[in-house]
Amino acid sequence: MSIAFDEPGPHLSPVSPAALGQMAALCWRLKKGRVEVLMVTSRETRRWVIPKGWPMAGLAPEEVAAREAWEEAGALGKVSGDPLGRFVYDKVLNDRSVRSCCVTVYPLRQREVKARWPERKERRRKWFGAEEAAGLVAEAGLAELLVALAQDPGLLAPAARHRKGLKA
Repeated sequence: MSIAFDEPGPHLSPVSPAALGQMAALCWRLKKGRVEVLMVTSRETRRWVIPKGWPMAGLAPEEVAAREAWEEAGALGKVSGDPLGRFVYDKVLNDRSVRSCCVTVYPLRQREVKARWPERKERRRKWFGAEEAAGLVAEAGLAELLVALAQDPGLLAPAARHRKGLKA
């Protein structure tokens, strides 16, 4: 399966230049030969999501993703500077306006998951198979990325993403 995340598809709209940019960590591990991803609940709606956040001064995008993985899920590991893909969703801002957000997803291979982490009282976390996780998320582009990962765990290797046409 080949998905070009920088081109419009049935579940991924073209990115508007006005879209807000966020970074996300796809925390993953291999268990019995299949990819599992660490999902967290959002603070307000309690939907299953992956850790994501806004750019931070002085941090590279993948470093932001790794920090969000720690703050939201207590996950530590090796983050890749090579994005896995991206997805677009509509975010309701504090003033109740809606803006399109483009989220660049960086894979983070889980090394450790701490029992205590900054947002532990605000979120739940749970490991899911990538395909099961795809069925739990509301964002179609993220679901598409998770399905592709379930079908081909080799996509987590940067060279494989480039050979298969996956782009950030």
